[in-house]
Amino acid sequence: MSHSWDGLGEIASVAQLTGLDAVKLIGLIVKAANTAWMHKKNCRQFAQHLKLIGNLLEQLKISEMKKYPETREPLEGLEDALRRSYILVNSCRDRSYLYLLAMGWNIVYQFRKAQDEIDRFLKIIPLITLVDNARVRERLEYIDRDQFEYTLDEEDRHVQDVILKQESTREAASVLKKTLSCSYPNLRFCDALKTENEKLQLELQRSQEHYDVAQCEVIQRLIGVTQTVAEVDGGSEKELSKKASNKKADRSVSHKMEYSYEEDPPMKSTSRAASRSTSSVTSGHDMLSRRASLHHEEWHTDLLACCSEPSLCLKTFFFPCGTLAKIATAATNRHISSAEACNELMAYSLILSCCCYTCCVRRKLRKTLNITGGFIDDFLSHLMCCCCALVQELREVEIRGAYGTEKTKISPPSSQFMEH
Repeated sequence: MSHSWDGLGEIASVAQLTGLDAVKLIGLIVKAANTAWMHKKNCRQFAQHLKLIGNLLEQLKISEMKKYPETREPLEGLEDALRRSYILVNSCRDRSYLYLLAMGWNIVYQFRKAQDEIDRFLKIIPLITLVDNARVRERLEYIDRDQFEYTLDEEDRHVQDVILKQESTREAASVLKKTLSCSYPNLRFCDALKTENEKLQLELQRSQEHYDVAQCEVIQRLIGVTQTVAEVDGGSEKELSKKASNKKADRSVSHKMEYSYEEDPPMKSTSRAASRSTSSVTSGHDMLSRRASLHHEEWHTDLLACCSEPSLCLKTFFFPCGTLAKIATAATNRHISSAEACNELMAYSLILSCCCYTCCVRRKLRKTLNITGGFIDDFLSHLMCCCCALVQELREVEIRGAYGTEKTKISPPSSQFMEH
């Protein structure tokens, strides 16, 4: 954790930055800060501070100032500090997400140290004597007053606390699934974990080369978290596939019961019909009780992950009644057609309560599938983006195999004859 920010020089080639003056280096830092996906606030504050310095340096003839030893050495020191600052900001985009999260306060300290070092070199340069301008003096005073507090965001701090716990739980898997889906939008969760694991292996190798024992322990801990989360995610997928296979087996058994009815002798037809009608009713209740006994804590899909299935997203956008009908069927355990769903939507739209109606359907679906949440969460989800909420609900129904109620067909008995 005490690894200095000078060690970040391995991330980018310093030789590629050699020959660039302070103004060009500041431009690179500002561009890198706009593409950073970790410590965004700190990067943008740091870039904004450097913009003030860059605007001042643009008015100076830096090439002329380097001819004099009293200004050349401070300028070279300023450029070296800016090169290290570029590597620091660029690392917030290229390095491992989990590594940057675990080293959060260390990165914050590096931002503070970088700004102090740059300001110190700027004060050494005798700009006021070279450019005796009141406007320049005012800008120098403004730069000196432009101080920011670099810190970790609340969300990043919460994720850091979860993944650095002594015991890896399903909570860590749930938190990582949400954060990595934002950091790697084009990758599946398992692929994102694999990418993070590879980056952490590189970080571990660098720390071992610097003999940084404390940092090695943290990185090994992060590698263990990724492996544990991968096992938990794989186990949940196997559990879902097992439940799906069990449902298929139940359907096949019910079909066999229907076909075996016609093969029984006439004397047993009456008793067989009665027992089969009883078993069909009890099997329906058993399926509902099995569905209610499953304890699922969270949604399997994110609210903003609707674009992962473009066809379903477009279909829901142009024909929401069809999607809503399927969701309502799973939520109420009775078949609801698209026309019925459309009529309900039109009726509630007349009193400006369309969002409330879809919110109530989402609430019923959560209760049916035992998903945690509240009425306010349901309302806000449909208020922000009703299409995204409907896509999430339908995908949840399809993943859990909860669409529709199982119906057992009961055919009338064949003609019977009494024996005398």
